[in-house]
Amino acid sequence: MAISSSSSMQDMFKQRKYPFIFSLFLLLIFVTFLLISNSQKSPIFAAIDFAQRAALIKSVPEFNPNTITTSNSTNLHQSDENNNTSINRESLLNNVRIDPETSNVPLKINPELTDTAIRDELETFSYHWKLCPGPLAVDYIPCLDNWKAIKKIKSRRHMEHRERHCPVPSPRCLVPLPKGYKLPLPWPKSRDMIWYDNVPHPKLVEYKKDQNWVKKSGDYFVFPGGGTQFRDGVNHYIEFIEETFPTIQWGKSIRVLLDVGCGVASFGGYLLDKNVITMSFAPKDEHEAQIQFALERGIPATLSVIATKKLAFPDNVYDMIHCARCRVHWHADGGRPLMELNRILRPGGYFIWSATPVYKKDEGHKNVWKVMVNLTEAMCWKMVARTFFKRGRVGLVIYQKSDSSSCYENRKENIPPMCDQKKNRLNSSWYTPLDNCLLPLASSSYKWPAPWPQRLNTKPLSLSLETDAEETFNQDTRHWASLVSDVYLGSLAINWSSVRNVMDMNAGYGGLATALIDRSLWVMNVVPISGPDTLPIIFDRGLVGTYHDWCESFNTYPRTYDLLHSSFLFGNFSQRCDLVDVAVEMDRIVRPGGYILVQDTLQMIKQLGSILRSLHWSVTLYQHQFLVGKKDFWRPKDIARE
Repeated sequence: MAISSSSSMQDMFKQRKYPFIFSLFLLLIFVTFLLISNSQKSPIFAAIDFAQRAALIKSVPEFNPNTITTSNSTNLHQSDENNNTSINRESLLNNVRIDPETSNVPLKINPELTDTAIRDELETFSYHWKLCPGPLAVDYIPCLDNWKAIKKIKSRRHMEHRERHCPVPSPRCLVPLPKGYKLPLPWPKSRDMIWYDNVPHPKLVEYKKDQNWVKKSGDYFVFPGGGTQFRDGVNHYIEFIEETFPTIQWGKSIRVLLDVGCGVASFGGYLLDKNVITMSFAPKDEHEAQIQFALERGIPATLSVIATKKLAFPDNVYDMIHCARCRVHWHADGGRPLMELNRILRPGGYFIWSATPVYKKDEGHKNVWKVMVNLTEAMCWKMVARTFFKRGRVGLVIYQKSDSSSCYENRKENIPPMCDQKKNRLNSSWYTPLDNCLLPLASSSYKWPAPWPQRLNTKPLSLSLETDAEETFNQDTRHWASLVSDVYLGSLAINWSSVRNVMDMNAGYGGLATALIDRSLWVMNVVPISGPDTLPIIFDRGLVGTYHDWCESFNTYPRTYDLLHSSFLFGNFSQRCDLVDVAVEMDRIVRPGGYILVQDTLQMIKQLGSILRSLHWSVTLYQHQFLVGKKDFWRPKDIARE
């Protein structure tokens, strides 16, 4: 056959049939072109959020996302060997976008082309998983339950034992389920009642029985809406605050609030009705499992403590901070705890202190009040209200932080001193000691964010003044709106009606949370410390979040989130930590029946999917870049050694 074909071709040349040969050559080129073009992805899927792509490269920590200029073409390159997307350093400095309003490329996934099974494409991963040991393993939080490190702490005077002490290496055991664990009750029912077996900690029922925190009723814990400072109900307390100081407009000028020492987070839970999103926090565990109760109820909350390190929030971001008998000695250690509140409170923002020194007249309480007055005056905080709530038998005081530097400049003594302005403060709160100084403010009055909900899509105050920054921000918002509506909500096997607690593991500008704002859920926007610092922008939009290093365990109880999301997050892990450890942490955080939604390179999805399958998750691949994993109730039988 080969000789015959060669002879025929020679005859064609001898007979000078050049037109036919030329036509055959063109046909071959055309067929080759069709084969190549059909193998390429739609260009819409090459649009990657700049902040999330920047997190892929560890070598550019100094990179400022607000100086990016917009590019209309991508610098992403396809690898023919593994169909993997690689990103070079130059492409990081371009904000790659396809504008959903002008693009002719449809964003929807074609169901007929969707991969319904990833099994045949995954790499083989085998590991002998074991349960975490010990009687407290069911609530194990690696960085807060590292007892070997905690026992070595020389002093606990400043609550050092409640701070993060992460084990090295990270444990690869799996937390067991509580006996009788059930799928959580849906929101809004969960605000008022949860399954007892999911958080089987009855001590608060007895310890706080006179304050209406929580009661046990059959198979449920019931939350009447009481608290230490609002025994007759939190709604009356919330209304009393607004009546005391009408300038406070819940859900308009006041949108983002921090509740210190929050109990079971009823204050934040009921403020949701007024369009106020509250980050409730308390340490683990002055009152047994209070933050676990809050998250099981579907209320935003995190584990943290004001001790020796800064809270994992940016400077000048909270509209209001609230403390109702939160057991923090604000004047201790030269006033550092209160200076930490000053750091994270927005200029012109409010601090509500509801506590006994506000109204009790015995010598001990009077001395605490006197110290508090001196400290707040030295910090240029103005007392705008002080009153007593007869119905709740509670006294409270409302302070307002200064919104300009004029007060600082006119102080008789520079105590507390001003912080060094030359010091770089981006991502500066992660494992950083508390300041004993005050942040400088602008010489002119600070501009407050737009009222909610306009605030969500208004140019953030923290956004760079660079020429293209606002357009980049707006394009990012449009990108996420299209991706969420056309892909996440419309094409993926996720039951969104069962999703309440969401975590965006690398949130960028908060585009995912913005696109989901009308759904009955909330998003914890996490900004990795190794990437651009976009967290102030997230707070400016009226959303909440925190800093984190995903090479360590997150400050939350097991089984507290319904969905974890990431977009091109895992590429920089190989040099810093192991993807297996990150997968174990994701398994710890997600509830049975919950999901992970990952957009990443095919190579990374194969690695992560293989690990998840070994954990008995169901995994589904869409368009070779979206991985949906669903956790079931499986737990191993063997127990790891202590």
